[in-house]
Amino acid sequence: MKFLDLAKVYIRSGGGGSGCISFRREKYIEYGGPDGGDGGGGGDVWAEAVDGLNTLIDFRYQQHFFAKSGQPGMGKQRTGKDGDDVVLRVPVGTEILDEDEETILADMTEVGQRVLLAKGGNGGFGNLHFKSSTNQAPRRANPGQPGVERTIWLRLKLIADAGLLGMPNAGKSTFLAASSNARPKIADYPFTTLHPNLGVVGVDNAEFVMADIPGLIAGAHEGRGIGDRFLGHVERCSVLLHLIDGTSEDVVDDYQTIIHELEAYGGHLADKPRVTALNKIDALDDEERAEKKAALEAAVGGSVLMMSGVSGEGLTETLRAVRAEIQEDKLRIKAAGEEPEPWRP
Repeated sequence: MKFLDLAKVYIRSGGGGSGCISFRREKYIEYGGPDGGDGGGGGDVWAEAVDGLNTLIDFRYQQHFFAKSGQPGMGKQRTGKDGDDVVLRVPVGTEILDEDEETILADMTEVGQRVLLAKGGNGGFGNLHFKSSTNQAPRRANPGQPGVERTIWLRLKLIADAGLLGMPNAGKSTFLAASSNARPKIADYPFTTLHPNLGVVGVDNAEFVMADIPGLIAGAHEGRGIGDRFLGHVERCSVLLHLIDGTSEDVVDDYQTIIHELEAYGGHLADKPRVTALNKIDALDDEERAEKKAALEAAVGGSVLMMSGVSGEGLTETLRAVRAEIQEDKLRIKAAGEEPEPWRP
């Protein structure tokens, strides 16, 4: 299954059916009177968050969703049938944006959540509706209201507890594979990861979801490399795990590059709690470990963990630190008594 996190969709609700002009035609009834029924209502267009989806790939092959129009009214006071609704089934974590790609119409964060995107038109009144003591044979009926047509964007932001950040080849995919059942592509060249991966990580009889996104490089906010288009997938995370390649010549520069890109991206991403870890220490001797850790701690202004996704050294300690930050974030939200607001551009 291919990964797609942005899709443009055209929707249109159904128009209402026209009212009917009709009169009774029974034998032996000289003055039958009007009996035209109302038209049926048009179908609505809904969006529903469903379980089991983690991509918008279905909307690449079908971009147009049109609800059925209501049937016209009929004689003998019969109302036309309502048009069938159309439901867009989207993954949990999907944002629905207006055509300008900025105005957020809905944020689908829970399974089963439904949002009305376009309401169907009302059916028109038949001539029976206009009968009165002074107008006993009305010859007028209303047309149905037209449906609503609009263009929307669907943008998927994966829901994970922790997000992995780092330069290309920092060892993010190796770390995810070593700590979970996820099997991302791993190779010895940059930009091995081309789309986000999710993995369920377990530590100390507790589990949390971790998201691995493609690596960032200097100028990613300007579109260099893959750019920062995948940073939206870690906006909902409680904590960011920043992995730094221990075999890099300048670990401080790598750290500052990622921090600069987070700040340039905007929102509250740069303010999220972070756990910084120096990866690939299995390739370093004791002197190099101490030197690079000291330089990195001076740049971070705090402690730096040491780990290796290949040998497993320091892996459990890193997971415990991430788990502690997730738990602390949940307690903070509970104490505040409010849900975290989604970032808006």
